[in-house]
Amino acid sequence: MTQPVAVASGSIEWSLGVDAKVTLLCAGLIFLWALALGVWKYRQMAVSPTHLAHPYVDIAHRAALMYSFATLLLAVFAELSAWPTAVNLVAALVVIAFFVAAIGSYVVHGVLRDTDNQFSHPVRGTHAFMLALIVGEIGGTAVLVAGFVADWA
Repeated sequence: MTQPVAVASGSIEWSLGVDAKVTLLCAGLIFLWALALGVWKYRQMAVSPTHLAHPYVDIAHRAALMYSFATLLLAVFAELSAWPTAVNLVAALVVIAFFVAAIGSYVVHGVLRDTDNQFSHPVRGTHAFMLALIVGEIGGTAVLVAGFVADWA
């Protein structure tokens, strides 16, 4: 949550709360990961006879780009939330953990080149992970949006 800080000139400056700062750092790191994945995608496109990257390399790159910007939204909601910093930080980190896990699983499939659809022959635990992802991403985001609404109301 934003905290006022008095300065010598008599004006008031605002500093971001640790919840927003950590979430912004995660957004930046995911964005850097997305850029690196873009290099991998480009390399595969450059050397492939079809000029296409493996589907999961493409998915990893695109997902990381989208998740980096989604993480920025989480930072804004955390910053403007009425909930305590710890609640906001845990809610944001749960969502971010699932973002990172999803990107990581796409990277694994891209490295292994084992499938072009992870649900055609799912490994044990895939559906349980998807259920946890759904609950974690929607639940964590809902906590942050509710905190924003509570502060606004």
